[in-house]
Amino acid sequence: MKVSEAIQHFAEYVTSERRLAAGTIKYYVGVADSFAQYLERLDITEMDDITVREVREWQLLQSEQGKQPGTVVKQMAALRAWFKYMRLHQGMHHDVMAKINPPKRPQRLPVYFREQEAEKIYNDTFSDTFDSQTERLVLRMLYETGMRRSELASLTLGSIDLGARTIKVRGKRNKERIIPIESELANNISRYLSLREETLMQQKAQHPEKEMTDRLLINSKGRPISDNKIYRIVEQYMRPWSTADRTSPHVFRHTFATHMLSEGANIDAIKELLGHSSLSSTEIYTHVSREYLKETYKHAHPRAHKK
Repeated sequence: MKVSEAIQHFAEYVTSERRLAAGTIKYYVGVADSFAQYLERLDITEMDDITVREVREWQLLQSEQGKQPGTVVKQMAALRAWFKYMRLHQGMHHDVMAKINPPKRPQRLPVYFREQEAEKIYNDTFSDTFDSQTERLVLRMLYETGMRRSELASLTLGSIDLGARTIKVRGKRNKERIIPIESELANNISRYLSLREETLMQQKAQHPEKEMTDRLLINSKGRPISDNKIYRIVEQYMRPWSTADRTSPHVFRHTFATHMLSEGANIDAIKELLGHSSLSSTEIYTHVSREYLKETYKHAHPRAHKK
């Protein structure tokens, strides 16, 4: 089979059968195209003519071009997915990826907000407008639940159980988990629901034909807020307050886990709250927690900074 034809079949497979996210599909196909361009320079146009050597040389070329190890790891994972598809669905006999070892990804500790920085979202910094109250709730829910921004944006009214003080979250691979919330956040949500109802009633009066959304978080026009809007909210409020290298919604997720662990929470419980599929994904926070405690000691103990 021609390389170009194989890429086309792979694109159709990940789109229609695997139903991967649009960004993932674009990335996988882009990597395959990049590798195909390299093969073309070697006059290789047939899938059966590809050997381990070409893959290794292309991998080395990515590093020589200055790509970070983490990026090369992702590229090799995309190639691995492509060749696996070719073996399982297109009868390709040899596994050119079997002897390919991706570069080790350097372990980077997650970035998190310091406790005093996170606490600023509880100060009286929000106006009484509906949009401002939506922003206030976004920040508090990110910090107090550890949700991903996509999970937060997709919450519906049915996700919230104020009586039980729980939120049902649908995470990756449609896996559901229940996150408990404390009374103050439950009260914040309850007040927000009242404001939300008033806002939607006003919109309905002005636009009777308009369908009302069941998404929890909306703007003053009655439209659900997007993932990108949540990102901008975090940037707007946390950038002036924080010394962290990044101020994305995911930093709140890291902050949630780090502060929970530092206060003595069980790592297995944190794993369930975050919706991690394996404990290895959560264990990184044990390293962060140790650094957090060191920093706290250095700044707080009267003898820590004396010569």
